[in-house]
Parts: sequence; C-alpha cells; structure tokens
Amino acid sequence: MSRTAPSIWLTTLGCSKNEVDSAKVTAMVGDAGYRQAESPETADVVMVNTCAFIEAARRESIDTIMELSEARRDGAKLVVMGCMAQRYERELEEALPEADAVVGLDRYPELVDRLDALTAWTPLRIRAASRSHMDILYQVRRPTPTTPYAYVKVAEGCDKPCTFCAIPQFRGRQRSRPPGNVREEIVALTAAGVGEIVLVAQDLASYGRDIGAPGGLEELLAFVSDVDGLRRLRLYYLYPREITPALVSAMAASPVVADYFDLSLQHASTRLLRAMKRPGSGARHLDLIGRIRREAPAAALRSSFIVGFPSETEDDVDELAGFLEEAALDWVGLFPYSAEEGTPAAEMGGQLPEGEVAERLRLLQALQDDVTARRNAAQVGRVLEVLVDQVEDGQAVGRSYREAPEIDGVILLDAGRPGDWVTAEITGAYGTDLAGRVQGAA
Repeated sequence: MSRTAPSIWLTTLGCSKNEVDSAKVTAMVGDAGYRQAESPETADVVMVNTCAFIEAARRESIDTIMELSEARRDGAKLVVMGCMAQRYERELEEALPEADAVVGLDRYPELVDRLDALTAWTPLRIRAASRSHMDILYQVRRPTPTTPYAYVKVAEGCDKPCTFCAIPQFRGRQRSRPPGNVREEIVALTAAGVGEIVLVAQDLASYGRDIGAPGGLEELLAFVSDVDGLRRLRLYYLYPREITPALVSAMAASPVVADYFDLSLQHASTRLLRAMKRPGSGARHLDLIGRIRREAPAAALRSSFIVGFPSETEDDVDELAGFLEEAALDWVGLFPYSAEEGTPAAEMGGQLPEGEVAERLRLLQALQDDVTARRNAAQVGRVLEVLVDQVEDGQAVGRSYREAPEIDGVILLDAGRPGDWVTAEITGAYGTDLAGRVQGAA
C-alpha cells in the first residue's frame, strides 16, 4: 500500500434495517483495507448513516451530522449516507457544504471508490467486481456482533400504498433475498456466537412474493430454523393482511420462532384506516389478536399507532383508547403523525396542530403504560428462558421471548454473563421491566 490505510468512523441512526446496512458497509470498507477508527475525533473519514422516516428523525440526522462535522479533526472527510441521502441527495449537497460526499442507498456499490477518491488513497488492491459492486442486501459477511443477537434483513423496500409513508419513495419496491442467501448469513452469525436472530424487512410477512417463493415467510422460517446455534428467531413488522392462519400456526408450532407478534395496526378507527389505505378495523384487529392468542396463549404482542392523522377526531381517539384497553397489547409504540413530503396524506385537509396531537399522545401513552404494567405484573411467578444481553454496572440484563432488543423492556437478573442462556423465575415487575432470579443454565 502507498501509506497507512485511512480510518473510518460510522455513526448509525434510525431503525434496525439501517443497523444491518451499517454492518455490511463496515464489512465492505474493511474488505477494501480501511481501518476502524477508535472515535470520530481520530477518524480520517466520518460517515453518518441517516434516517428520513419522519421529521423528528431528519432533525436528529442533521443535528448528528453537524455535531460530528465539528468534532472531526482537521482534514477529515465527512460522508452523509443512508435514507436521508437517498431521499434528499441534491438538497443536502447544496445545504451542507460541510459534507464531502452524499451517498444514497442505491450508490453503496460505489462507496469504496468514493472513499478512495476522498482520501487520495491508492492501495495495491485487487478488488473482485462481485465484491466491490455488490448490492449490500445480498452481502453475507459482516463484522462479529458485539451483542448476542443480530438483525438479518430478508427483503428491501415495500409495495404497500400507505398514504402516510414515504419509504417506497427512497427504499423502492420490495426485493426479497433468496432463502439460501438468508440462511448463509444466519449460519455465519450463529457461528460467531449469536443466539438470537431478528428477521427484519419493511414488509416482512410479504417475503418471497416478488421472487416467486411459493411458501413465503412460513417456508423461510422452516428453512432456517435448524441452523446450528440458533436458539431464538424473532420476527419484526407483520402487516395485518399478510398474517395468515398458516403463518400464525407456523410461528406458534416452532420451538425456535418466538411467540412474539409485531403487528403493524396503526389505528382502530375504520374511517382513518381507509384514509391511510390500511387494512382492517378495530374489530378486525381484535379478531386477529384473538386468533393469535388462541394459537399461542402466552404470546407477546406489540404494535404501533399513529396519533393525529389528518381529520382525526376526539371520537377517533376515544375509539383507539378503548381498543388499547380491550386488546391489552404487551408493548405499544405511539407516534405523532408526520406529514411526509410527496405522500397523499400530506395533502389532505384536517391537518392537526402539534399541541393538540401531543396532548392526545400523552393521554394514550398514559393509558398504555398502565396496560403494559399490568401485562408485566402477570409474568411474576413464571419461569422463562432468558438471553443475557449485557452486564451493566454489575447488573446482568436480559430478555425472554417477550422482549425484543432495544424497543421493549428488559429483565434484571441476579447473575449471568453476556451471551448466557438461563432459566429465571420472574420475581418482580417494575413498569416496563421485570426482575428475575436465575435458576440455572437453559
């Protein structure tokens, strides 16, 4: 090489799908010879993988870009990448002179070449075309995770016409990975010590439809469930219309697939759901929840809901509140509506003031906090298989099948090391979190 390889620092914002992208980008630039910096202040290139899902995420992305721009050392380069770069490439290039490059999602195959040009690095490298110009969706190699769980993206993009969502504008139509490609990545991760795999996609339950995979998600689950070292398989983001009886049965019957159903319901008002171009109604949502609980009585259920969608009334909020009480979901994410440029909902009448939406959000969050606390209190006395994620200030912190990483509560244990699988009796419930006494290895 002509000189010491430049070092890279990558900060990731947004969802688990962005985390997967960052892991694969890290592997890609590492394969090209770049080093990992110890901090953004010491890096030759600072990269920010941005989120553009809603306005709050975009603000966080801009704030992070500016903070890292100021923190970088003299002469270091700044690269903005990810969803925001894909959606607003030209605008960012004009508005952020601090950025030396803006690299959208569809230009990741060019990233190493862009870094070589920015750093004026001329390594003696023979770079295989299949590696350097590979769509990272299909890339298998990634750094060894620092956690005993990992996200695996099985598809990219979405074909759904939701009026509030801009994801299809910058992530494109759905592209599913071949089952063998997914399994290969899971095999590599479990060989590195990962015990829990979380399958993610924008529309996970539609997996395989675009590539003619006849069994869809159910067939994929059967195909990967016997991977050596895989102890738990968790599914994120199931669109309600795609949750077939066969899928529910397959999840409930599998000893590896967690009885954890992440349902994308969005609201209980039939009128608003129609305006969102979403399926179902409060009654149909309850039917789905009942069907799941009949198949898997101890299942944990999560969903997300939009508060303040255009023309939402107090009656709609009351209907959603009643639904939350009756559904008794274990975990709920409540989000204020964000008018996304280029979406049909942004042009609708009846846009609500932020203050009014915030008040509705507070009311619903307080209600759901009580529901979650009751659901957690009902776990006291149960014996659960728990994966220890970390030890923090001497406290072992883990999760059972009921808690997804990073978004749900945790179980505080009296013993354990990261990566341990233990059986624990639940001895206490404290809002979103549980306490457990370890009985032994699971």
